[in-house]
Amino acid sequence: MTGLSPAAILRSLAVGVLVVAWAILAHYGSAGDGPADFSAALATAPILAFVVILLWRVGQPLLIGLGGLLILALLALSWPTLRQNIALLFYVQHLGTNLALGTLFGRSLIGNGDALVTTFAKLAHDGVISEAKARYTRQVTVAWTIFFFGSAALSTVLILFAPTVVWSVFVNLLSTPLLVLMFAGEHLIRNRVLPPEDRSSIADTIRGYRASAARRAHR
Repeated sequence: MTGLSPAAILRSLAVGVLVVAWAILAHYGSAGDGPADFSAALATAPILAFVVILLWRVGQPLLIGLGGLLILALLALSWPTLRQNIALLFYVQHLGTNLALGTLFGRSLIGNGDALVTTFAKLAHDGVISEAKARYTRQVTVAWTIFFFGSAALSTVLILFAPTVVWSVFVNLLSTPLLVLMFAGEHLIRNRVLPPEDRSSIADTIRGYRASAARRAHR
């Protein structure tokens, strides 16, 4: 078993620092304590990045250019409103992300196909898993669906009925720790209920996905 390289450790530390810095700055911005223009830029950055990726995938320079100009025009026109509604921007960002992830996990539970976590498990085990692992991964998919939709619902309740600072603590400061806690809890449960041969890590899933993608590319 080999350890992480110094470069990998530095990358992980850099990502960790960025996540913590983002959470703190987003919290101050949502609570109204940060510079309005900077906080509005921080809140709109992920949405803009998503739109830019969609435009880039179109692949037509004219449409990309027109779409970019339209986005800039909309930002310029709406900026005075955006900078006065920073908490709402972060709410929309948090709500959209959790609804999208909840839908992604939840849709895979409909019908006779594999649940999403079951698909990940098959990637990690060359497409073959036991019936016990299939049942377990379906249950994990249900748990993640509840987690994401529950986060979206709680965020909505807090922003409507609680002080903004309380909502911001949940969305900006607790969301990532809760996500990590969910992963850690599932890892502990997996190690208790599944035999060693049925256990897999995120690294195993990534390796399986890469191997599957390489096989498809050579067909």
